Amino acid sequence: MALKKFNPITPGQRYRVAVSREELTKGATPEKSLMVTIGSTGGRNGDGRRTMRYRGGGHKSRYRIIDFKRDKEGAATVQSVQYDPNRSAFIALVQYADGEKRYIIAPKGIAVGQSIVSGRGAAPETGNCLYLAEVPLGAYIHNIELHPGQGGVLVRSAGNSALMMGREDRYAVVKMPSGETRRILLTCRATIGIVSNPDHSLEIMGKAGRMRWKGWRPRNRPVAMNPVDHPMGGGEGRASGGHPRSRKGLKAKGAKTRSKTKASNALIIGRKKG
Repeated sequence: MALKKFNPITPGQRYRVAVSREELTKGATPEKSLMVTIGSTGGRNGDGRRTMRYRGGGHKSRYRIIDFKRDKEGAATVQSVQYDPNRSAFIALVQYADGEKRYIIAPKGIAVGQSIVSGRGAAPETGNCLYLAEVPLGAYIHNIELHPGQGGVLVRSAGNSALMMGREDRYAVVKMPSGETRRILLTCRATIGIVSNPDHSLEIMGKAGRMRWKGWRPRNRPVAMNPVDHPMGGGEGRASGGHPRSRKGLKAKGAKTRSKTKASNALIIGRKKG
């Protein structure tokens, strides 16, 4: 996949870098049976009070129902690869032999007409969903379950993948994109391949308005606030603000926040990078 730059005929296009969506299926329309309407809160709760700052506006979008579980046995054929406004990765519309259609997270390199399979005995090929007990060592996987039957919750964003490193007793040893190495039950499922749209992180919006379309309002720096508004505010001149922390005073920028008594700590072999 390639990146696109634009002739600066407007100020917003001078620095804009976009992802070339060549792998998307031309003329494909969203499947209406797999879409639901979602409202926007503008960062407000049920009482109308603002509980999250810097949210509001944004273009109307509808949610695409994604099959994270991949629990339907048998082969399905890829009908189209589409853009999803709710996530960084692309999605693929697949159709099973009985006519049922589902959306899945599109792996890198998936093509229209390709056949994908879920369940035991499936070949370890891109787009197929296997139990971790059957995933070959050294394979790249995504959409990984943490609990059997839960549906994929790990490694779902654009360009990400985890590495199958080995097996210990009833656990698989998986290296996550963060660098963390952890154990996951062999009865959990995962999909073979790397998540699509790997150049997403290189995209540059080019203008503030594109973030407004996504529902993000301007964010001001804490050090520019007053002491009454933020722990890092105040001071004479351009004060640095002391130790980085949140508005509630919780440490940020690298301070450990994970509980030392969390039950799943026993399943983590190696910590994240850095």
